[in-house]
Formats: sequence, C-alpha cells, structure tokens
Amino acid sequence: MTHAPRSPRLEFEDIEDVARALREAGGRFSLPRRRVLEALFAADGPVSAEYVAEGLGGRSAALDPASVYRTLEYLEGLGVVRHLHVGHGPGLYTLTGAAEREYLVCERCSRVTAIDASALNPVRERIEREFGYRARFTHFPIVGLCAACAGDEEEGHAYEHSHGHYVHAHEAGEPHSHA
Repeated sequence: MTHAPRSPRLEFEDIEDVARALREAGGRFSLPRRRVLEALFAADGPVSAEYVAEGLGGRSAALDPASVYRTLEYLEGLGVVRHLHVGHGPGLYTLTGAAEREYLVCERCSRVTAIDASALNPVRERIEREFGYRARFTHFPIVGLCAACAGDEEEGHAYEHSHGHYVHAHEAGEPHSHA
C-alpha cells in the first residue's frame, strides 16, 4: 500500500515557535522575516510572494519583493514554508504543518482547495498499481473543475479564464486554442 509522501516537517503553533527554530538553526529573526511569517499565518491558504510583498494585498505595509523571495526561500529550506504551482500563475507559498496537505485547483475559477494528503491515497495506489508511478500532488496540485464550475459546464454556460496577461471567453466545452 502506498502512503502519502513524507518529508521532514516541523509543526509551529505561532510565530514565536518559528522564531525559536530560526535562532536554533543559527538564523536571525529579522523584521522582514517576521512580517513574511505574519502574512503567512494570517492567510487563509497558499498566497503568492507578490501578495505578501504588497502587505497582504494592501492591508498592511508593503515589503521589498526581493526580500520576500529570499525570506520565503530561506524558510522553505528550514521546512517552515513550502511552495506549489497552480496553472499559469505564480508559485504560491504556505506554512507547513503536522499533516501533509495536497491541493486541488479549479482551472476555471482558480479556487484552491487544501486536503489531507491521506485522502488521495486511493488515487495514489491506483496510479502506482496501473502505471508504476508513485504520484505526489504537493508541488503541482490536481487540476480540474470544482463542483460549481463543473455544474456550469454541464449547463453550457460561457466562461472567461486567464492565461497570464490576457483573458478570453468561450462557451463551456467549446474547443479553443491558446496560440
């Protein structure tokens, strides 16, 4: 039987737990690091570095983007933060925790749903049994349609979606090109 992928993982109750871990690892707990952690602890789910740099989407003071990226990379190296890639957008960052989380992403509305990794064990087991691969959905999530968007598609509604710098619309289920 295949189990959810395991990686060294730390569990933090709050920012002060992270501060202790940083100091124990020989790092400094600087103001930019504190601000990045405050943003991650305040977020409802994975967020982009740009969102953190903008001060939680403009709700607090902005940070230097280069400093945010360096801090996120450092925290990821310590096992405090991890990143994932969803579709055509920027990488997203989230705090690690006691339980491994994996993600489902709607390719239409961009909704990101975190789930306990063990919930995907039956899928992982089938992929391994039928194809010989041990699937992981931590860095790249499973992409598809959420229930609401799947319902819209069945009803034949037109929808818009983005491909980085542009947005276009077409009827649900209509073949289209991104050339």
